[in-house]
Amino acid sequence: MNRVNYQKKLEKILESRIPFGDGPPSLFLHSCCAPCSSYVLEYLCRYFSIAVFYYNPNISMVEEYTKRVEEQKRLIGAYNREGKGFPIQIVEGDYEPDVFFRMARGYEDCLEGGERCFRCFEMRLNETARRAKEGGYDYFGTTLTISPMKNAEKINEIGEEAAERWNVAWLPSDFKKKDGYKRSVELSAQYGLYRQDYCGCAFSRAEKGGKILNPS
Repeated sequence: MNRVNYQKKLEKILESRIPFGDGPPSLFLHSCCAPCSSYVLEYLCRYFSIAVFYYNPNISMVEEYTKRVEEQKRLIGAYNREGKGFPIQIVEGDYEPDVFFRMARGYEDCLEGGERCFRCFEMRLNETARRAKEGGYDYFGTTLTISPMKNAEKINEIGEEAAERWNVAWLPSDFKKKDGYKRSVELSAQYGLYRQDYCGCAFSRAEKGGKILNPS
């Protein structure tokens, strides 16, 4: 079976939307963190009017969540000042780690990259799709596919299912392609972004040698 090239699918969408005519299409873009969004925003803000949706209940510690969301806001502010493309907005979702822990029950022993992670992607992307539909956006998407540690095919499958459920267009992606991940590392250094070494959830932190902090 041939694997889908999601980067090519994205490029076809971008080509089809130029010229814009009445203006750029709108994109409600879920972001997991500033470093992962750095290249994605640099790339897409030339084509879309973007609202970054920062919704990550998987981040277990409030201090970590606060640090990451502030870095996201700082990066967007810098991009807007520099005029990299169309202005970027940010929408901060609710911080609700209890929702993540309820979702993770029964999957506590899964290794990172397994079924618990897939359920986490589903939780975040369904909320992104719901908010995109509610806000009348043309597309919704995520920065998650830039990570070499995450399964881009599975993320796109989940995104497509959410698109069908909420009747809003999914923006396919595999942002790590064409040196996207490498560029994100360069941009993180350029802007002095905080780069974490785990996804943010208590279970990922435990795999790195930390302690699981479960508020429930």
